[in-house]
Amino acid sequence: MSESHAAPDQQIFIVDDDEALRDSLVWMLESSGYRVAAFDSAEAFLAAWSDLMAGCLVLDVRMPGMSGLELFEELGRRRCTLPVIFITGHGDVPMAVAALKKGAADFIEKPFADRDMLRLVAQCLEQERASRGKRRQEADTARRLEHLTQREREVLDLIIAGKLNKQIADVLGISIKTVEVHRARVMEKMGAHSLAELVQHVVTVEPAAPTR
Repeated sequence: MSESHAAPDQQIFIVDDDEALRDSLVWMLESSGYRVAAFDSAEAFLAAWSDLMAGCLVLDVRMPGMSGLELFEELGRRRCTLPVIFITGHGDVPMAVAALKKGAADFIEKPFADRDMLRLVAQCLEQERASRGKRRQEADTARRLEHLTQREREVLDLIIAGKLNKQIADVLGISIKTVEVHRARVMEKMGAHSLAELVQHVVTVEPAAPTR
C-alpha cells in the first residue's frame, strides 16, 4: 500500500450502512497510514460532527433513514468544509452528478479499485489542506487590517488602486515623505515583503477595496 498523504490532524470519515464495505474501506485506508473513523449512518456521523474536523468524508449516496445526499445538504447548511467523495451504485450516477454541481469533491462507482479510492482521498486531503491554509491567511490578513490607523488604511486603499506615492500625497494633502513613512508601516503591519504580496493578500479578503 502507498504511504498516507494526510497531515497529522487529518482523518478520513466513512459513512456507509454496508458493514462489509465499511470494514473493507477502513482496513484499506488504515493500511495506507490514514487515521479513519467509520459510521453506519448519516445520523451517527451528524451526531459526532464538529466544525473542527479536518480531512475528508467518504459518503454512500443511498442509506436507510437520512440519505448521503441529505447529509451532504445538511453539512452544507452547517458550513462544513470537509471535501466529500460519494460512493454510488450504477443507478445513482445522476444523483452524484447533481451533488458535484452542489460542491461535492467527486464520486466513485461500486465496485471500485483500491488505487482509485486512494487517489481520490489523496486529492481531497490536498484540497482540504490548501483550503484551510487559505482561510488562515485570510483571517490573518483581516486581523492585520484592523490594526491599521485610519491614515494607514487610506494609504493602503490608494496603493491597492495603483496610485504612486506622489499621487497619494496629492490626494491626501500630505508630503511624499509622510506617504513613504505610512507605506513602510503598512507593509510592516501587513507582514508583506513586496507590493505584489500586499495587494494579493488584501484583494483576497476585500476584492472590492475602495478606490479614489
